[in-house]
Amino acid sequence: MSQLRSEIRNANVLVGAYARVWALIVGLILYFANGSTAVIGAEAIAPSTEKLQLLTDFFQNEVASGKLPGAVVLIQQHGHPVYLKTFGVRDISTKLPMTPDTMFALHSMTKPITSLAAMMLVDAGKLSLDDPVSKYLPPFADIKVGTERVDAQGKASLEFVQVERPPTIRDLLLQTSGIAADYVGDWVKKLYSEAHLLDGHFDNAEFAERIARLPLTRQPGTFWRYGHSTNVLGRVIEIASGETLYHFMKQRIFDPLDMTHTKFVLDTPEERALKAEPLPSDTNLVNEERMRQAHPEWESGGGGLVSTIVDYARFAQMLLDGGQLDGKRFLSSAAFEDMTTDHIGPGSGVGHDYFYFPGDGFGFGYGLAVRTGPGETSQPGSIGELKWDSGAGTYVGIDRKLDMIYILMEQADNERGPIRVALRKLVYDAFTSNDVERIDHH
Repeated sequence: MSQLRSEIRNANVLVGAYARVWALIVGLILYFANGSTAVIGAEAIAPSTEKLQLLTDFFQNEVASGKLPGAVVLIQQHGHPVYLKTFGVRDISTKLPMTPDTMFALHSMTKPITSLAAMMLVDAGKLSLDDPVSKYLPPFADIKVGTERVDAQGKASLEFVQVERPPTIRDLLLQTSGIAADYVGDWVKKLYSEAHLLDGHFDNAEFAERIARLPLTRQPGTFWRYGHSTNVLGRVIEIASGETLYHFMKQRIFDPLDMTHTKFVLDTPEERALKAEPLPSDTNLVNEERMRQAHPEWESGGGGLVSTIVDYARFAQMLLDGGQLDGKRFLSSAAFEDMTTDHIGPGSGVGHDYFYFPGDGFGFGYGLAVRTGPGETSQPGSIGELKWDSGAGTYVGIDRKLDMIYILMEQADNERGPIRVALRKLVYDAFTSNDVERIDHH
């Protein structure tokens, strides 16, 4: 009987997942059947079908030229898909085609989900943004800050100084904790690499203990430095909630949002067959994916989730709708506003360097970049737009002025920079009309 119940439950999950896929496709067909110039209620510009064709042409060429094995692109406006296309194959070794239910390693696009989970605990009174990390992870009480000194003869030495204030939960959310990763040069790269953080088997508890033995790379709250902050946050969520990170996410986010294909570990051969793979020549990503799969016990809040474009669209639509979807509220209005406000701009006292991944014209909220101005690189977009992407090339944009989300799912590192620039331009060009005032395009 228990086996029968399990089979029925699995069947219901599959039915629900495919229903969402077909709902996207049917919605797309109906949208274009009714004319792509229709605007539902809002004043936002509708996309041009002719200009959307340029988006299609771009990705078809990326696949045909061998730069990309495949991709899935979705643009959704007013809660309905206005563009959904699949390109190429999910794996060049199997030549299985890309489909809307293809599963992708999200890498850093996991971070917005983990950040939402933390903010839900803040809403529930189980976390405070001003709590020191050491309240939940005691080894952080003794952490020092590493500082490189150069003497008159030019010889460098590493000194360890006391923190001016302890890193907080807010710092973990803002990437201002001083916790780095081994991409940062000089002594940081050497020290982090020598620590062998990812050796052997470990879970969130063990990872947090390992990284607490390393010095911070900056004084907390003074510098935006991308690193393992969100991985540490994942362990804090476990302590504050009393649950594993995945169980908390599943109960509080994935199940209510009907995100049935978002998880840390693919459990069945059928799921693994749906997984997209990078090109063999994309060696960094191949190695990172091998490492991710080798640690199924590590629920990395910074980069461990696997998902589909259908699932992630549910998450993004909830953010577009102010922290609620389908009558279910995930964040209070105040918490959502705080999460999606830039906290590191002028006057914040937070500096950054070349490794500032939100990019020119963007500030940073809790797990998401926030558009604050035109910037010097003239990227198209709207003030207040939210976005994030990953080392695997996955990308999400959330534009509240256009009432629109756009998502790219791919597994590509070598080409992700040019693709990201082209994606933004082609998406926003499609929403530009000579007959309507431009929407903060820069």
